[in-house]
Amino acid sequence: MFRAVPMTRISAVILARDERAVLKGLGRLGAVQLVHNHPEGDAQPLATTDPAGEMERYEGIRARLQELYQSLEIPAFSGGPLRAEMTLEQAEEDLRDMEERSSDLLNLRRGVAQQLKDLAALREQLSSYYGSDVPLDDPGKFSFLHFVTGRMPERNLGNLGRDIGDNAAVIPLSRQGGWQSLMAVTTLRGRPELEKVLREAEFQHEALPVVEGKTVDGLYEEGQKEQQQLTTQMEELNERLGGLAAEFVPALGRIGAFVDTEHRLLDAGRTFPRTGAAVLIEGWVPAEDAETVERRMGEITGGSYVLETALPEVSAQQQVPVLLRHSRLLRPFEMLVSTYGLPDYRELEPTLFVAISYVLMFGLMFGDAGHGLVLALCGLAALFAGKSQKVRDFGILLIFAGMSSIVFGMVYGSYFGIEAFKKYAIWHDPLEGDPMRLMYGTVGIGVVMISFGIIFNVINRFLKGDMIGGILDKFGLAGLLFYWGTLAIMIGAEAIRSRGLMTVCFIVFFVAPIACWAFRGPISFFMHREEHESSGANIGPIGAILESFVEAFEAVLSYLANTISFVRLAAYAMSHAALLFASFMLAELVRQIPFGGGVWAVLVIIIGNLVAIVLEGIIASVQALRLEYYEFFGKFFSGSGQPFEPFRLAADDEGPPS
Repeated sequence: MFRAVPMTRISAVILARDERAVLKGLGRLGAVQLVHNHPEGDAQPLATTDPAGEMERYEGIRARLQELYQSLEIPAFSGGPLRAEMTLEQAEEDLRDMEERSSDLLNLRRGVAQQLKDLAALREQLSSYYGSDVPLDDPGKFSFLHFVTGRMPERNLGNLGRDIGDNAAVIPLSRQGGWQSLMAVTTLRGRPELEKVLREAEFQHEALPVVEGKTVDGLYEEGQKEQQQLTTQMEELNERLGGLAAEFVPALGRIGAFVDTEHRLLDAGRTFPRTGAAVLIEGWVPAEDAETVERRMGEITGGSYVLETALPEVSAQQQVPVLLRHSRLLRPFEMLVSTYGLPDYRELEPTLFVAISYVLMFGLMFGDAGHGLVLALCGLAALFAGKSQKVRDFGILLIFAGMSSIVFGMVYGSYFGIEAFKKYAIWHDPLEGDPMRLMYGTVGIGVVMISFGIIFNVINRFLKGDMIGGILDKFGLAGLLFYWGTLAIMIGAEAIRSRGLMTVCFIVFFVAPIACWAFRGPISFFMHREEHESSGANIGPIGAILESFVEAFEAVLSYLANTISFVRLAAYAMSHAALLFASFMLAELVRQIPFGGGVWAVLVIIIGNLVAIVLEGIIASVQALRLEYYEFFGKFFSGSGQPFEPFRLAADDEGPPS
């Protein structure tokens, strides 16, 4: 329960002729994470394949498939069952046929789309001048006149009218977004003066297209008609391409599944050491699936294989993949753990403890039976209506959090903060009585969690063979002795002093653990000196001693800070109660309003409860998670585990392997 799924290392030698079939069988089974170690010793002559050219062909087909999917606007790259006789050449031929059948229509659609784009730009340009019937003839043919079109800030139009003079005429056109479109006319002699006035008015020139014998209105209306014709043509093209897309989907799916399968097989196979007749396949498999894998391999090869299994070595040099399997109720809390990281294969897996502690801390901070009921109902809705597993898991998490809130709400006597129900409290509201008792209780929770974190770290160290770390580490047995001893001295100081044991306790529980922490570094350095030197670390014995003393000082402070950090549980429990109390106080004030005061008071109470549910719910969830990660996981959890990623293929690609 506190360990990841046990893994087994498999090493199988198969005949080269069976490699493809074996890989397909393992891929459909989805239970083996393939690995490759460079051969050594007697295995040195083995070599790996490098099918780079063939893989490039598959990657090229995949790129062409993706382009065809996008061009034909097929919504999803959907796979399909493979034909048993499909080959790489057949896939390329089928794809080439579909590309040729669709290329003319696609090119035509691209051309129509570009024409529509150009027409839209032209009509946008002409829209500001539509209705003025401005001629679009070449301005150069007018020997005595100079025409200007463009736009300027609307605010400058008044000044322009005063400064333009008698030798020019300004024709205001449309207005849009604070800009005034206009056309100005003057004589060739008056051109410099007009340009100067326009420049001072922040005028922006816009050159209209030159079309002999046309006006703005005529060209605009012609463009509108042409746009309608092109739109109709585009709809017809889209309909024809849609028909081709529907026809192509099954074939594209088959080709996509074939390419994906073959690419995966090639990519996996090129990492295997091999001879001319045999191939070595290695990987990790869950121990409970090892027998199934072996039986499957025997069926495929007809018994022509050699398979060895081995348990993971104790040495930390061997990276073992991590697979977590929990019941449906614990799976949401596995998600909380994996967000921080996966445990190393040799470490304890804390999901069960996290589930209990997280729910407990959340309920303590969010203690209200009414609010808990709302969360539980939301969780039930997510559980039964959620379309994805993550949503359903989140629903389970909400149900547990809501149930915990209900329990603590009964303890506090809080039911939507209504005062009349507080007399039924098992204990009392967090704001009433002595708040120090609540704080002492939350510190007690912190002591339990920190203690379990230290115990888990000791076990992890021993499981990895690190006896020095398990005993002398700041979170090892020496740390546990310091922590519990210091707490005992603080709680029972009078009793210890009355028996004359204070000095002995001080030496045993304080001096001795700190000495262990201080000497852990030097001891580890001298016991593993060769490893330190081979790793390139420049730290010497003096450096190890100084580093250990610094760590010892940091450990003393961290124990104090980590324990006090759990006081936040009491603080947020009181803030939750205070927010509800403030809502009811505000409601009493609102109730005094002459018209509808009672209704407004009820609305204030409802809004206050909603704010408490959303705001305090988020705060409580984040704070509980923070205490898990920093105060609990920080003692023992490395988060360095690598996820188990089995080799998978589509289960229905060709039917049974040959």
